[in-house]
Amino acid sequence: MLGIDKIEAARKKTCEYLAVAGLAVTSEEMENIEVADFGLGELEITGLQLLVYINTDRYSAKELVLFPSQTCPEHLHPPIGTSPGKEETFRCRWGEVYLYVEGEPVQHPKAAIPEKDRMYYTSMHEVILKPGEQHTIAPGVSHWFQAGPEGAVVSEFASTSYDEFDIFLNPNIVRKTEVA
Repeated sequence: MLGIDKIEAARKKTCEYLAVAGLAVTSEEMENIEVADFGLGELEITGLQLLVYINTDRYSAKELVLFPSQTCPEHLHPPIGTSPGKEETFRCRWGEVYLYVEGEPVQHPKAAIPEKDRMYYTSMHEVILKPGEQHTIAPGVSHWFQAGPEGAVVSEFASTSYDEFDIFLNPNIVRKTEVA
């Protein structure tokens, strides 16, 4: 659960990161930035800030902002109705992001897995994204990501997003942030 003061501070900081990345944000967009702590109450460690531009029944586009070493926990996008699940492309705009997907595990990952939740991080094939680089994640592929030491701004281009149906490996995660 996050207090409104912490949410507002995270929104302000998110706007600063977006500005550094050269992305303009309207006042309405600023008010609609989602601050996700995944119900764990440790936003600086496990969390994500999202600015949704559009999410229709055909496609979605978002900016994902991560503060230094902030982690979006491992999850996957399952099939929904006739959809095979969300396919998404991450394009790094600023900073560096360490993306982990299913596949051959890296021996020495750049990311630091939150120690108390180590058992919920199983995908260890590392993809390092720097500004201008991108990677596409197929539907149903388990993945997680973490910002480098400066933080990161990542554009997400995807099929329709049904975040409420994402499956997280950590059973303690609550997708919708509760406001105190």
